[in-house]
Amino acid sequence: MATGFVYYPDFLEHDTGPSHPERAERLRSVMAHLESSGQLSQVNRLEATACETRWLHSVHTEDHVDLVRRAAGQAPVHLDPDTVVSAGSWDVARLASGSLLAACDAVVDGRVDNAFCASRPPGHHAERDHAMGFCLFNHVAVAARYLQAQHSIDRVMIIDWDVHHGNGTQHIFEDDASVFYFSIHQYPFYPGTGAAGERGKGDGDGATLNIPMTAGNNDDAYIAAFEEQLVPAAEDFAPQFILVSAGFDAHEADPLASMAVTEDGFQRLSTIVADLAAVTCGGHLVSQLEGGYNTDALARSVAVHLDVLLDKGR
Repeated sequence: MATGFVYYPDFLEHDTGPSHPERAERLRSVMAHLESSGQLSQVNRLEATACETRWLHSVHTEDHVDLVRRAAGQAPVHLDPDTVVSAGSWDVARLASGSLLAACDAVVDGRVDNAFCASRPPGHHAERDHAMGFCLFNHVAVAARYLQAQHSIDRVMIIDWDVHHGNGTQHIFEDDASVFYFSIHQYPFYPGTGAAGERGKGDGDGATLNIPMTAGNNDDAYIAAFEEQLVPAAEDFAPQFILVSAGFDAHEADPLASMAVTEDGFQRLSTIVADLAAVTCGGHLVSQLEGGYNTDALARSVAVHLDVLLDKGR
């Protein structure tokens, strides 16, 4: 058994422009670091294809999916001030979603123990009917619905430690008790959602757990929140699969936020989540890159996260 890993050079073809925070250099830095560290020789490279539109439609409206497709044909197009569609974005965004589905297949089928998707653009801000915050499609949301429909998995947990609240993921599942959404994030901050009182609606009341953190919080605060709030919530929910929106922009060096998490902190968070997966769902865990905008800090943080997955996959 091993750790699965998905990366394609195609991800670099989502062209946001040379000054955009979410640009191809992020992945170039990650891949160069993983190559030099020797970690790429330890992973099981997985093959993926572009996500079929039927799975995108499981969480997004047909109008939204069609808008992204048409925007790529008219590129460059800004869907909002921060969210760019280039000529390659339609194919790249579908490949990013498809990468997560391929990783889920590999874990469920027993070909790997866990997996990481080094993909872009990120996804957790994408709402059911519109793009925002650098995100075109909500990859983890698509994967959750795919796991339920394709693999008959009833309960999926999504853990989101990106420094920005995953408004899209929360809103897609907020009335659904079968998907538990946990987010720890800087607050108040973009996108303005994620207050502690947002706990879901209707049948989903209690299946959302937001941990808003004030600027400047460090490793110890994050670890305490995971141990004291995430762990008991996960044990109570008893997920059959865990998906991670692995953003690394809470790093102390990140230019878009004001948190103080280090690589040691991300390693500890990764360990807590991997241990949770081992206890609750046989280690079934897939993580996908979200934010992280200091390229050096991002590369080092991905490396420690991958180290934990590799250790658990041995």
